[in-house]
Amino acid sequence: MTTAREVLDRCAELDRFTADPPRLERFYLTPEHASANAVTGRWLERAGLRTWQDAAGNQCGRREGVTDGLPALLLGSHIDTVPDAGSFDGMLGVVMAIAVAERLRDAELPFALEVIAFSDEEGSRFGTALLGSQAAAGIWDEAWWDLRDRDGVTLHQAFGRFGLDPRRVGEAARRPEELVGYLEAHIEQGPMLEALGKSLGYVTTIAGARRFRLSVIGEARHAGGTPYSRRRDALVGASEAITAIERLARATGEQGPIATVGRIEVQPGAVNVIPGRADFSLDLRAATDAERDAMWELMRAEIETLCAARQLRFEVTEAHNAPAVPCATWLQEAVQAGIRATGDDAPTGLWSRAGHDAMAIGRTTDIGMLFLRCDDGISHHPDEGVTELDVAQGLDALEAAVLEVAAAVGASR
Repeated sequence: MTTAREVLDRCAELDRFTADPPRLERFYLTPEHASANAVTGRWLERAGLRTWQDAAGNQCGRREGVTDGLPALLLGSHIDTVPDAGSFDGMLGVVMAIAVAERLRDAELPFALEVIAFSDEEGSRFGTALLGSQAAAGIWDEAWWDLRDRDGVTLHQAFGRFGLDPRRVGEAARRPEELVGYLEAHIEQGPMLEALGKSLGYVTTIAGARRFRLSVIGEARHAGGTPYSRRRDALVGASEAITAIERLARATGEQGPIATVGRIEVQPGAVNVIPGRADFSLDLRAATDAERDAMWELMRAEIETLCAARQLRFEVTEAHNAPAVPCATWLQEAVQAGIRATGDDAPTGLWSRAGHDAMAIGRTTDIGMLFLRCDDGISHHPDEGVTELDVAQGLDALEAAVLEVAAAVGASR
């Protein structure tokens, strides 16, 4: 039986496959991705699964149920990373899924059990996230073939260099009738479980995000020669807008919408010129689309008022709009049962502020997620950390959740 220590050792082994040592950087369709797929495939084989790499570069394994050809319960996460990554975002969930499949090697299940290591959750190479899981969900946009990485390589070219045939990417798609559901274990990437002193939690919904390019437009003039009464300073207006964004979001409390301004650009950008234009990003998320959209309308109205008071023009371009994806009630209940099996009689439900492969897979089957506590809530950083105790609890909970799903599926037939 694979232990928590072995799971952590396997995460460390995956750290070897990096393009920028000692930093961890493993992007889609790179030699490092190929190496990670190869070692993951070996672990899947040791767990007794038939293995293959699908048409989008996802590494997969399958063991049949009580009879061949049954729909599958899919377990997994991703093995790609952000630049200068930690060791557990995605990878922990993949290795835990393999460990649970090995634990259940001799179990007679009313479904096939599959494990998938998604190839591109982060979008670090081509700028579009969830490529691996969207292919598996049958969601593929032909326009993506023209995406380019920082070296000018197109996604289409990268497929060929990796040994994949772009014409066959549709073969990675799973049909709804082929799946029972999807379970994903993942570090929380936040501090809530740690604050509660809990190892595990279950996910209620994955936040839908809206992303905007916001522009405040004023007038560029001489920094010394223009008195304050004549200034239409776009950067000052943008600064007020950014402060208002944070104030409005913070006022809703810890469980309310969360807003982030991650980039700002100023024109003309000279030290002795009043900024005539400021463009900044806004990433807005909430547990429900209604909460998120209501917050956006509140923010937009306040920013328009602030800009009008300074004789500035405000423009909005929406760059991304993804709906929230709720976890299926019955799979939430299975994950809760798994957590209770570890001795926690009151499992904690959390909405995921981060996106996950489950968002894409949720387009084709029911999803459920198990969160594990991470040290200080840090993620997307080399200081990402988990404890062996929490991983042990997570393994027990995920195994018990699979058995709970088996009981539910068996009872429905």
